[in-house]
Amino acid sequence: MRVAWWCHAEVVLEALTGAGLATSAGLNAYIPLLAIGVLSRYTDVISLPAGWGWLGNGWVILILGALLAIEVVADKVPVLDSANDVVQTVVRPTAGGLAFGAGTSSATVADPGGFFGSNQWVPVAVGVVLALVVHGIKATARPVINVGTAGVGAPVASTVEDVISVVMSVVALVLPILILLFLVGLVVLFIWAVRRRGARRQRAA
Repeated sequence: MRVAWWCHAEVVLEALTGAGLATSAGLNAYIPLLAIGVLSRYTDVISLPAGWGWLGNGWVILILGALLAIEVVADKVPVLDSANDVVQTVVRPTAGGLAFGAGTSSATVADPGGFFGSNQWVPVAVGVVLALVVHGIKATARPVINVGTAGVGAPVASTVEDVISVVMSVVALVLPILILLFLVGLVVLFIWAVRRRGARRQRAA
């Protein structure tokens, strides 16, 4: 019974790790992947499952760092940030799928045929959906913020999103149980934003 309980707990923690990383990717595609690569290469905090060791490759880390630098700048410039969000509609969900897969030992890509022929693709698909949902919220909210603040809010919102992405990535890898608090907070924030937007429309009408 104890062994079974521990196995279930490990699965839940892996799922929380994957969910946290995928959600983080919805805000910034490169931060969670870079966190995974750096921590797996230079520390003993995490050990990547089979098939995901390439994330710890030095060249991959260097490329992710360069892409992150471009993303950080582009996402803080009004108008350019919206254009960047269009491009990231593909990149962020893809990164979310990769991050969720790397965060769980059940998803491997050592055998592509076996990967798609079994349930190994499920964690990757879940990561794609989570990142896509978060990206959709971000991409929808950013034009509203830009218009409401005459563009001043863009760098502030982007910086906050980057900080949240960094914190979520680290917490997901180090203490995944806390990801529950982040996910609940995001749901509450989304509900609040929807209600506030509805109230504004009613006042405008």
